[in-house]
Amino acid sequence: MAGQTVILAGQSQRRFAHDLVERAPLGAVLNIREAKRTVDQNAKMWALLSDISRAAPENRHWTTDTWKAAFMHFLGHEILWQPGLNDAPFPAGFRTSRLNKQQMADLITCIQEYGDRHGVRWSDEGTAA
Repeated sequence: MAGQTVILAGQSQRRFAHDLVERAPLGAVLNIREAKRTVDQNAKMWALLSDISRAAPENRHWTTDTWKAAFMHFLGHEILWQPGLNDAPFPAGFRTSRLNKQQMADLITCIQEYGDRHGVRWSDEGTAA
């Protein structure tokens, strides 16, 4: 039995998945997880981070990557800081590509709320749904 990926979009997919489980050999591995973040969510996050980075609220002249790490840390996602080749620390560890749709929605909401509180002027990409 070859590996199968089924997106549970409706009852027919649920029935198909159930059938796959019934036919699976003993010792097979089943992995059910929430869907990953979408390409649109990722694009929106980077647009928002770019807007915040340009606005430099609270005189924080950070890169978009630094802002992303700060928001992820604020939401409780683990960020590991490692010493770089020049001994300057850099973020490693948890990545937004591992977020599910709801976690990404929460991150986007957090970024927007912070920007709104600090008067960030959103670009069209930042305010697009």
